[in-house]
Amino acid sequence: MEETVRQFIAELRQSVENGTFVKLTLGNYRGDDDSLQKILARPVETNKGNRILFQYRRKRNSNVANFEAEDAIAHVEKLLTDGFRSGHLFTTVKDLQLTIGKRSAKIAPGRPSFSDPAPTSHDREKTYLVDRNAYYLKALGISTDSGSIRSDAHDKWKQINKFVEILTGLYESSDLREKSVLNVVDMGSGKGYLTFAAYDHLVRTRSRSDRLAVDVTGVESRPYLVELCNQIARAGAYDGLNFVPSTIADFHADEIDILIGLHACDTATDDALYQGIRGGASIIIAAPCCHHEIKAQMRSPELLAGILKHPVMHERTAETITDGIRSLLLEREGYKTKIFEFVSTEHTPKNNMLVATRAKQPVDREKIQHQIDELIREFGIESQKLLACLKLSELTSMPDNWE
Repeated sequence: MEETVRQFIAELRQSVENGTFVKLTLGNYRGDDDSLQKILARPVETNKGNRILFQYRRKRNSNVANFEAEDAIAHVEKLLTDGFRSGHLFTTVKDLQLTIGKRSAKIAPGRPSFSDPAPTSHDREKTYLVDRNAYYLKALGISTDSGSIRSDAHDKWKQINKFVEILTGLYESSDLREKSVLNVVDMGSGKGYLTFAAYDHLVRTRSRSDRLAVDVTGVESRPYLVELCNQIARAGAYDGLNFVPSTIADFHADEIDILIGLHACDTATDDALYQGIRGGASIIIAAPCCHHEIKAQMRSPELLAGILKHPVMHERTAETITDGIRSLLLEREGYKTKIFEFVSTEHTPKNNMLVATRAKQPVDREKIQHQIDELIREFGIESQKLLACLKLSELTSMPDNWE
């Protein structure tokens, strides 16, 4: 049995050394870790050179790590002696299936499933700003080993590309290009799709100017997502990327250059916008979600009563008023704003994006506040989170019961 495993490991080492290694899967686990089910390994190119990425599939979640070639081979040998009873090695020359029984083991050779090595570097012919062969896309399950976008991930792929396109335009037209250190915070980063995309793109921008260092922080309240994203960041050698466990409201950064807050639910969007304003962000990018606060309060003006009696119209109007007030508050704090369609509604129903950039000219704060006051009175709004965060409740024009 041991000799058969050593033979399998020798085949793995040879394929890695001669560049024919495509991927490896380990299964039929019988070890002590009750949650571990399967392991997949494949070559990747990181910022620190070629590595072999390991994805550990578990019952409730997954985690990742990568190793240099010799360490990866030793790791596979240990895994096969610590509980995995099968291994499938894919190379461009042949496939090998290892089966370990109670008393013996055997290797069954087969024709190669892949004719070309797994791509590990950038596809120079692509037209996307995002490299579909990027390490984080494979680790997060957006693309396959060969760099193809998975059939169930096309909507997310479109969102990622659109987001990077928007970020690129905002960054290139801002004064941030002159900075040597760029601080980016993603509020409510979730599984980190856009956080990784922002970091990867901005780091590659650095290749045009070695003066730029990028520091990106993902803020997420769910610890298991924070752990997963930090594992991927470390495995991918994304040295300037870090994820922290925190709610948006409780996280504070003294200095922010770019604030991202996409699909933070309900008033968490307001918390994110406030953190951007508080941190002096030059660019704020938000995709508001779940407008419950204003919807629950909103009273229909007499002129619109016949229209807003329909629930769907009431909901859409509440969304418009909510994001309109947010936009006006940002303008009051010295930003220029735009609200536009992020991606088509066929990909996501929450498709509006609110972008704010620091205005170069002074603004008429009194005039903007008057517009906010009129909206509040006309629609009977009693409280709005961002306005409360900005501590404007003392304004005499606010209703007596303003929170």
